[in-house]
Amino acid sequence: MDSEKPATVLAIQLLPRFIRFRDAPLYLGMDRNRFNAEVRPYLTKIPIGRRGIAFDRLELDAWVEDYKSRNGRPAKRSSIWDAEKHLASKKEAKHGALTRESKDTEDWSKAVARVTSTRRSAS
Repeated sequence: MDSEKPATVLAIQLLPRFIRFRDAPLYLGMDRNRFNAEVRPYLTKIPIGRRGIAFDRLELDAWVEDYKSRNGRPAKRSSIWDAEKHLASKKEAKHGALTRESKDTEDWSKAVARVTSTRRSAS
């Protein structure tokens, strides 16, 4: 039974500390030309064998974090709406208030009487 381990234990993969030059652009998700122009000048080159070059994965990750802090958008945050701060006008009409003063209050009282009066049925 010891030979049978859960699938999660078998599926663990270790990332290498050094990433070869040919794989580094793919690790960052960019093409080789962009990697050479924007990233490579800021990394420490680690010789592997006679002709091989590798980069430290932690340096690549640090470059990504720095790039995100310089060029990334901040995360969306929910903010509470401050109604007092965002009023279009402090002298805005309240619900049911007149927007302009009537010179003759009789017009107003006639309009109120028409609206509140009972209507006759057409039949």
